[in-house]
Amino acid sequence: MTSRRAVIAMAVTVFSLAACGGSAGGTEADTSNVGPSSATTLPPSAIGSAQTAVPTESPVPPENNPPGDIPDNTAFVPYRSAPGGFTVSVPEGWARTTSGTSVMFTDKLNTVVVNWHPAAAAPTVASAKADEVPKLKQTTRAFTLIGVDTSSLPAGSAVLVRYQANSDPNPVTGRQYRLDVLRYELFKNGEQGVITLLSPVGADNVDPWNAVTQSFAWS
Repeated sequence: MTSRRAVIAMAVTVFSLAACGGSAGGTEADTSNVGPSSATTLPPSAIGSAQTAVPTESPVPPENNPPGDIPDNTAFVPYRSAPGGFTVSVPEGWARTTSGTSVMFTDKLNTVVVNWHPAAAAPTVASAKADEVPKLKQTTRAFTLIGVDTSSLPAGSAVLVRYQANSDPNPVTGRQYRLDVLRYELFKNGEQGVITLLSPVGADNVDPWNAVTQSFAWS
């Protein structure tokens, strides 16, 4: 997975990677609407992408006035991934970072990540609890599970894993943020797609996140 400009404050590592501009790592997009792309490695922070266990740490206190609300007048534009076989609408102007099997969009403290991989069967609540949750706990900073449920989306039934996590420390200040994370797992024809949405705890992004997840469609 990947990262880009002054981003995912959560994954402060993302902050530093955010400034990297570059090529569209194997994905197709409307770059005039969605913003620049780069080809770096997505930080593990709150999405459980670390290859090894992350350091053990306590949850950081949430912000009293979280600065993560997405403006009501935000416009959404479609992004099409040929290798991922999907289309999804994302906020216009957010920085984009791609890799071979993922794409990330970020602005300030909010992030949308979509990744995909082959899968033998559709995910279930039971499989998420048995397989995904233990992996997330091991590879996500200060992971706290909120719940695992099913969610009905236009693209099909999804398993929704809700949790909280710490961002990566800012490489300069060491500051971290406490994040709310929504992880939607979908399946079609041997391919699993995962939509991960991250915001500071307390941010009111219900409507924007619904706009993203409701727009997701398999090609």
